Amino acid sequence: MRDRVLVEACVESVESAVAAAEGGVDRVELCDALVEGGTTPSAGSIRLARERLDIGLCVMIRPRGGDFLYTDLEFEIMRRDVAVARDLGADGVVFGLLRPDGAIDRERSARLVEDAGPLPVTFHRAFDVSRDPMESLATLIDLGVRRVLTSGQKATALEGLELIGKLVRTAGSRITILAGGGITPANAAQIVAETGVSEIHVYAPRRFPSPMEFRNEMVPMGMTYRPDEYVRTVTDAAAIRAVVERVRR
Repeated sequence: MRDRVLVEACVESVESAVAAAEGGVDRVELCDALVEGGTTPSAGSIRLARERLDIGLCVMIRPRGGDFLYTDLEFEIMRRDVAVARDLGADGVVFGLLRPDGAIDRERSARLVEDAGPLPVTFHRAFDVSRDPMESLATLIDLGVRRVLTSGQKATALEGLELIGKLVRTAGSRITILAGGGITPANAAQIVAETGVSEIHVYAPRRFPSPMEFRNEMVPMGMTYRPDEYVRTVTDAAAIRAVVERVRR
């Protein structure tokens, strides 16, 4: 086991960011709408998170859910959101762009890396749906991306152990492989030991009832997906702490 494994928590609110910090993480990835895989959080959330946290703060740059093939207008939104995150004190930005053929969108990614400067860039799990992981890794290294978040092109990091390990060995010191996807206290140490990653990405939600006393359950606010408006989700600091303890024994 490595002496010091960096733990990043994926969170979708300032409250969850604070809870993750209490759980002992080194860095948070602040998002909105994790039910869609994460989208860009509001400027107010970024600002308040920066005020409340003394750990690393990376900000998701993703204008919508769905695929990672963006229109010209969506790309302009991403460029502006990178500038907002940088100006509000983020320590890094997180994004991923693909071409229609499944390759990394080199030109647009390069532009966003330049826009982010000097902030480090994480290429998120768009990597996991790219056409060729080794080709994608080489492209990201060439672009100067700092790290890539991956589950090894499988549903979870545990299932993707073989590819994650191969990526770590191929990357060397040129780019950091950040393992994520279904990491729990039960499997965190195994994933670190079998892949050689130095950083892991965790999501540890705790659901609890809304304090609303009056409830009109005949009016859902969702569309096709209908979440329970009377259940809330916040990061579970205890679950985060359990992961941290497992990989730092």
